[in-house]
Amino acid sequence: MKGEQIWHKPHYRKKMTHWFHRNPLKATAPVSFNYYGVATTPAATKVCNDLRLSRTRLLELFTDSSCNPEMMKNAADLYFSLLQGFILSLDDSSQECKLRYIQNFKWTDTLQGQVPSAQQDAVFELISMGFNVALWYTKYASRLAGKEDITEDEAKDVHRSLKIAAGIFKHLKENHIPKLITPVEKGRDLEARLIDSYIVQCQAEAQEVTIARAIELKHNPGLIAALAYETANFYQKADQTLSSLDPTYAGKWRKYLNLKSCFYMAYAYCYHGQTLLASDKCGEAIRSLQESEKFFAKAEALCKEYGETKGPGTTAKPSGHLFFRKLGSLIKSTLEKCQRENGFIYFQKVPAEAPQLELKANYGLVEPVPFELPALNAHWTSETVAAFDLTKRPKDDTAKPKPDEEVKPLKEPDIKPQKDSGCQIS
Repeated sequence: MKGEQIWHKPHYRKKMTHWFHRNPLKATAPVSFNYYGVATTPAATKVCNDLRLSRTRLLELFTDSSCNPEMMKNAADLYFSLLQGFILSLDDSSQECKLRYIQNFKWTDTLQGQVPSAQQDAVFELISMGFNVALWYTKYASRLAGKEDITEDEAKDVHRSLKIAAGIFKHLKENHIPKLITPVEKGRDLEARLIDSYIVQCQAEAQEVTIARAIELKHNPGLIAALAYETANFYQKADQTLSSLDPTYAGKWRKYLNLKSCFYMAYAYCYHGQTLLASDKCGEAIRSLQESEKFFAKAEALCKEYGETKGPGTTAKPSGHLFFRKLGSLIKSTLEKCQRENGFIYFQKVPAEAPQLELKANYGLVEPVPFELPALNAHWTSETVAAFDLTKRPKDDTAKPKPDEEVKPLKEPDIKPQKDSGCQIS
């Protein structure tokens, strides 16, 4: 597969660490799945008990720093296999399952603090929990990628985790969000603008790992420039998708996307300059490196703005990070080399206009890994569904949340509360 060719060399140990912005996980109210009088047989009671236990276990894993992708997949598959009993019709008819609206679910938002959205709909629960699973994969990738010296297998794990996350987001957007009865609220996680940005950010970050790999293995500068250019465009696309959102919530995230876009444009012009120099176009190479310097300076300024911007998201000083410092040194040394060689050998005029980057990467571009839900749990049978007597439900539905009712945030390992906005920093 073309995208994998960059990985096929032995003895790889990646020295470039990464820094990724992360929004907080979604939080949710506990769900007991106790339907006294409604679940009329031991089999029906058991499936409810299994739902409660598997949901609790999955929520615990979200904040367990020892959790790995295999543990997460197994826990998510178990819960989703059980939850689908509330959604799927067992007789293959077009009718929806009678249990779909039996339970009210409350979930907070990654950007908008701790006041939850609530829907009495198992599809809403499936989407919200799936969203958190995808976020977990991005956070796992971020923790692993931040190590100073990671192995080839770990780098592949980062790459794959980001592609899995993108695939989950894409699957939810295309297959489940359209089935919601209650329209998605503007500016909330399940709205197209946000979910599209999460998908594109995952793809861009996975390509960062590919670029680091290509640099480490001294691949053709033309390929590195093209990959960096495509990655910068991904980040720009994600940023533009969020442009119509309230900056109070999305401002910090957008600073990250913008600075990464400038950072990879700097990379693209830097490596494009190397390609031009190799083709004896020294004047154009100098101009390309000067453009690289401009984008790097812009990224540096955005790093400062990012650190000063309030809102949900990571607290960090990206300009002091190794990945940032290394590029600054590379641009400086490459420009000096070009200027030196032009003064001794080429004597070419430096163009006033920067070269147009019309670069297309043939290798290394990232596509989401297609996601599929597990099969329905074997405990769900026609008899089990029939054993739920909805006429026995209590008349007054006290499950509806109060408008200002808060759901406790998940205690993530790398999070501190941000007091002034009620949001969380991850």
